[in-house]
Amino acid sequence: MTQANFEQCLEAWTDREATAEAMIPLIGRLYREHNVVTSIYGRGLVNRSVISLLKSHRFARQIDDNELSVHDTFKVIKQLLHLDLGPASIDLGRLINKFRGEGDDDLDGFLRRELASVVGKKGEKRQGRDVVLYGFGRIGRLLARILVEKTGAGDGLRLRAIVVRKGAANDLAKRASLLRRDSVHGSFQGTITIDEETNTLTANGNCIQIIYASDPTSVDYTQYGIEDAILVDNTGVWRDEAGLSQHLKCPGVAQVVLTAPGKGDLKNIVHGINHATITPEDKIISAASCTTNAIVPVLKAINDKYGIENGHVETVHSYTNDQNLIDNFHKGNRRGRSAALNMVITETGAAKAVAKALPELAGKLSGNAIRVPTPNVSMAILNLNLKSSADRDEVNDYLRHMALHSELHKQIDFTNSQEVVSSDFVGSRHAGVVDAEATICNDNRVILYVWYDNEFGYSCQVVRIVEDMANVNPPAFPA
Repeated sequence: MTQANFEQCLEAWTDREATAEAMIPLIGRLYREHNVVTSIYGRGLVNRSVISLLKSHRFARQIDDNELSVHDTFKVIKQLLHLDLGPASIDLGRLINKFRGEGDDDLDGFLRRELASVVGKKGEKRQGRDVVLYGFGRIGRLLARILVEKTGAGDGLRLRAIVVRKGAANDLAKRASLLRRDSVHGSFQGTITIDEETNTLTANGNCIQIIYASDPTSVDYTQYGIEDAILVDNTGVWRDEAGLSQHLKCPGVAQVVLTAPGKGDLKNIVHGINHATITPEDKIISAASCTTNAIVPVLKAINDKYGIENGHVETVHSYTNDQNLIDNFHKGNRRGRSAALNMVITETGAAKAVAKALPELAGKLSGNAIRVPTPNVSMAILNLNLKSSADRDEVNDYLRHMALHSELHKQIDFTNSQEVVSSDFVGSRHAGVVDAEATICNDNRVILYVWYDNEFGYSCQVVRIVEDMANVNPPAFPA
């Protein structure tokens, strides 16, 4: 490499850095002044660093074979600020891809047509909705992070309270510390303060009441100013209508969401698949399991195009808090053995649960699971017999298209790197990520490998459900 080449590369990099740096306050203005949330192929841009923005642009090549130009994005963001937009969710990667595809040189005209329903609507307010988290374990704390991140102007979901059992004299400080630091997901992006007198913690301006209770029927939420709330039960203690309906006896609670597979006649919702079945009359629903959320969108995509005769789902799942750290008694088979030292064969109801979201696959799938010594990120191996033959490149191209252009783009992500491993998917906001390099096809048999962050990706799906129930979803663009 010549000196000139070296300097040229460095100059190009610093130019991109400077552009991304200039973009940050504009992204912030869109968020705070207009309630517009921006992203690139599902990767949020609000409150991100320069390097994070550049990596999001670089990631775009995984989706449409081309790195997204930060200069193109900058032009679009500047133009958006001139449109006086109302609340919206805008995927800039998909928007720019659509603009290129139309071959139109008039960016302003394109944006005005594409965003017509929110142009000139600056200042419009939505009716926010109170949210209560019942339980504050792995999923509860990630839900809190996501809800705080998405607060915006406060007219969406508002995290008002967290209900736990008091564990120690310094319980509040310990709860705050667990929210602030996470061994898997890293530090909380923001500030957290505690007030022992009011028993509240404030995270990025969100004042959250900590309520101590051991009985789900004993809390009067209205005394904390909480009304018509959606309560998210992430304890897993109650999974049927009888148990979960206890929450509805509490003043201030209107609806309940369970972060586990529901039993009996409870609706099991996989967002992107059957969330449209949620009605205002539904008082209790289940967000199904992390594995069900990961596999159902991919199964639907494959079934819609090729048809699935039958198949087997094998889950390679990170260990969970239900397992023992070292060998000890456990009521479940094999789960008493050390999670950190063993691969543990265990049962999973995910394959059967698919039928609750996709009735057309009822009775067609079997399933099993292996718990492995990793703290987060799992994989589902879909071994499917199709009704028609499939070519590997064709299947991968189709799934990449689904990740980019379909209504499942928030659920299905796509990677074609030969070097990715499980830790690369920590923090994924998608329900599942198709690993294209691992796809195997032989006539009408296809084997797909789907990564998923069984904690954070699932929590994002739960929040999407709660947003739908609360009717606080801004319009998403491009359509």
